[in-house]
Amino acid sequence: MPRGYLAIVLHAHLPFVRHPEYEEFLEEDWLYEAVSETYLPLLKVFDRLADEQVPFRLTMTLTPPLVSMLRDELLMGRYARRLDRLCELADKEVHRTRNDPTFQRLARFYREHLFELRRAFHDRYRRDVVGAFRQLQDSGCLEIITCNATHGFLPLMQAQPNAVRAQVTVAANHYRQNFGRNPDGIWLAECGYYPGLEKMLVPEGIRYFFLDTHGITDATPRPLHGVYAPIFTESGVAALARDPESSQQVWSAQHGYPGDPVYREFYRDVGWDLDHEYVRPYIQATGDRKNTGIKYYRITGKTNHKEPYDPEAARERAAAHAGNFMFNRERQVEHLCGQMQGRRPIVVAPYDAELFGHWWFEGPWFLDFLIRKSVVDQDVYRLATASDYLKENPENQVCSPAMSSWGEKGYANIWLDGSNDWIYRHLHKAAELMVALARDFHDADPLRTRALNQAARELLLAQSSDWAFIMKTGTMVDYAVRRTKEHVLRFLRLHDQVRSGRIDEGWLSHVEGRNNIFPELDYRVYR
Repeated sequence: MPRGYLAIVLHAHLPFVRHPEYEEFLEEDWLYEAVSETYLPLLKVFDRLADEQVPFRLTMTLTPPLVSMLRDELLMGRYARRLDRLCELADKEVHRTRNDPTFQRLARFYREHLFELRRAFHDRYRRDVVGAFRQLQDSGCLEIITCNATHGFLPLMQAQPNAVRAQVTVAANHYRQNFGRNPDGIWLAECGYYPGLEKMLVPEGIRYFFLDTHGITDATPRPLHGVYAPIFTESGVAALARDPESSQQVWSAQHGYPGDPVYREFYRDVGWDLDHEYVRPYIQATGDRKNTGIKYYRITGKTNHKEPYDPEAARERAAAHAGNFMFNRERQVEHLCGQMQGRRPIVVAPYDAELFGHWWFEGPWFLDFLIRKSVVDQDVYRLATASDYLKENPENQVCSPAMSSWGEKGYANIWLDGSNDWIYRHLHKAAELMVALARDFHDADPLRTRALNQAARELLLAQSSDWAFIMKTGTMVDYAVRRTKEHVLRFLRLHDQVRSGRIDEGWLSHVEGRNNIFPELDYRVYR
């Protein structure tokens, strides 16, 4: 019998970005890049393991905005055309590099890779990425958990409990619609937790959530086993925390695997490197350059001179790193068993899913090797989910977790900072007005109900933690500011129309078509 458990958790999230009013929109690329570079490669790894009957258990968050976009016909149609253009570019690259043996080999690698992704997207998955992940859950390989509705940072919403509850309830209902079951667990956006938040999870049947390390190590009373066993809150919902050792081996800029010089360099892309007229059909419609996903160089080191990428060498390095990660988890579990008086430890290793494939091209290979090695080459730990652990270890210490997040410095300074603090007076006021609307309009007529439901959508979208994060980090700030203001202003206009009884149905239809997330939403969730 294994002496412990390894719980790998992949948090897949993107903000809701959908602009039908434009033929092309740059920020929609966030989704298209993630599908090609993370979600399809992960599906290929997981399906191959399942087809070969390699037993494995992993946890994935698929957030409601991401699920909504992956099931949106407009966005998936645009993605299909994007993938076609990439395949066309890969074909052209094979021809362009025909007299250069080094880059010809890489061009052929990319052509094969992209054509295989296109076949998988259309033929195996029938353009339904969410359905493919659901099938893996139904077969017992994955445990898919939810996340608050629009990835709102809940510690900064606690002044409006109804708004917090709406984020949780809308997410749970959306999960049931898409996965045909209740969510067992939830990933609180940014691991953002404040004491008492767990009470909002109980009505939805959610059994566990994840915290950053200090959310549990600073709990009251101090947990006997640190982060290597769950704790139960007084409400009965379990909390599990991130293991810092396994996280550092992957995330650390100095010591993490993705920084190895053999791996592919993210920041060198043919969209920037090649002749402008040649790549113009594959970059922005304005002619401005952007990444295409075809990258010919490896990290090499801290130098401007980059050596050509070697996929075979990178794959071998991914296998070596997977072996090293497995060895370290074996030693870690063995050490913890000696400290925990017979209690089997669980090592929780959570990561942003987009690290695997998008930022770290070899990440899906690493996971493939790690899963196979964990199943075949060792018997110290077992790959498991939080639900597996709680079922097999139903008795756990009762503690009160501490306020925490997994952002820089561990609290709220990323989402509440001089660069973004202006948004909260508007978000808090809008939430207050939404609660009053839900209270005052018990049984609205059909048109007013539509306006109330859309007001709730606009509020939820304005609350996305992504906008404050972008303002803080300084990337695409204009877009984040614009999105926050637009959603708040639409909410206020809808609020005034509902109160006055003069609803502009044409404008409402336009807004419903543009921000069509949560079609099942009922504004009464704010009561």
